[in-house]
Amino acid sequence: MKIVKLAMLPAFLFTGVISLAQEIRRVKIEDVEKIISESKAPLILNMWATWCIPCIEELPYFQKEIEKNNKSASSADSIKFVLISLDFKEAFPSGIIKFIHKRKITAPVLWLDETDADHFCPKIDSKWSGAIPATLFINANTGYRNFVEGQISPENLKKEIRALLEKR
Repeated sequence: MKIVKLAMLPAFLFTGVISLAQEIRRVKIEDVEKIISESKAPLILNMWATWCIPCIEELPYFQKEIEKNNKSASSADSIKFVLISLDFKEAFPSGIIKFIHKRKITAPVLWLDETDADHFCPKIDSKWSGAIPATLFINANTGYRNFVEGQISPENLKKEIRALLEKR
């Protein structure tokens, strides 16, 4: 009996480590456009970087509000939240992984492998100057689309989520 328990311990520990691991996927802007066009759920895309103080400050608001919403939401109102890192190439993937583990970020994280903001910014929104944080709120089911450049306060995030989920 003791042997069985000891034999199971490494498997249990290994499983626990895997569940905490998060892959950071490298994407191009065309991949992001595909996520936007194929999303059936309300979607929030947040463009950020590990070195951006306003980005770091707003991340907990997003995580808290989206988790709160998704716990009580129907499947149609469950929000898909994706973080798109605009970190420099040197941070991919280890620096980004270290950052998200330290802050216990659970949302999927993609690293945008693009350097020409004149190419990728207008594909997210024509008004985007390239400044971060920047957030796209989109609900294909209702036609809602709003782009916010700059840090979002907790109050404004709640308003955006209500508008994102509002039935039209």
